[in-house]
Amino acid sequence: MNQLDAKSVIVGINGSRAAVNAAKWAVDEALSRQMPLRLIYVIPRPGAHTASAPTSEWELERAEIALSQADCAVQSVGKPVEVETAVLSGDPAQVLTNESQDAALVCVGTARRGWACDGLLGPTAAALVAHAPCPVAIIRTNPDGSPTDLGVIAVVLNDEPDNDDVVRHAMEEGRRRHATVRQIDRRLNSWVRRYPDVRVQTVAAGTGVTSGDKQGGAIELAVVGSADAEEMAGLATPNCHPIVGFPDCSVLVVRH
Repeated sequence: MNQLDAKSVIVGINGSRAAVNAAKWAVDEALSRQMPLRLIYVIPRPGAHTASAPTSEWELERAEIALSQADCAVQSVGKPVEVETAVLSGDPAQVLTNESQDAALVCVGTARRGWACDGLLGPTAAALVAHAPCPVAIIRTNPDGSPTDLGVIAVVLNDEPDNDDVVRHAMEEGRRRHATVRQIDRRLNSWVRRYPDVRVQTVAAGTGVTSGDKQGGAIELAVVGSADAEEMAGLATPNCHPIVGFPDCSVLVVRH
């Protein structure tokens, strides 16, 4: 980056289809913020806590290929986003957490998992959810590597101190992606007035079922706050969270 204090939207790249899908998802995030999209490949170094440049030629070549593939996928979206790439080394979770200190958003991709799996987050995503100071997006990919279909963006209205910021992010995502926002609560009118161009559904907490709308649609993205983030990494069984299926969908964690 040209300026050390310049923020960006960061995406962790590891050569997987899930990471490429996450990079494509993050294009609109970078454009809406008028920031560059920074693609970072971390060469694993167990126990390392510094992001020093790698020396192995084959590791560097692998990293550059992965970044090139992700960059090409981003360019195929056809939107004028500025792309930066970087190859770092160290523990991937620690390196991305360090990089997130100056980021507007950090995004990683992950394969969609069922409840039968041992946890729903990999170690890097779990570490970012727990420690990154900026918002964290975990973008799930279908088992065949294809991106998940555009669906509903879900958010819970509650009495947590950061809830207004969480709901604002959900409404911004609805506007950014021309998607329906499913608000799970009854405190609705003020948000509808602020975002008249975003379609909103009202549902009863814990059901995910809309009132008077039979075309509910699958949840694409759950927008949650710090309280949910603290519990997210340890979830491995169905839970009573108001967003049905959470967090077995893409998740945006908003920091207050």
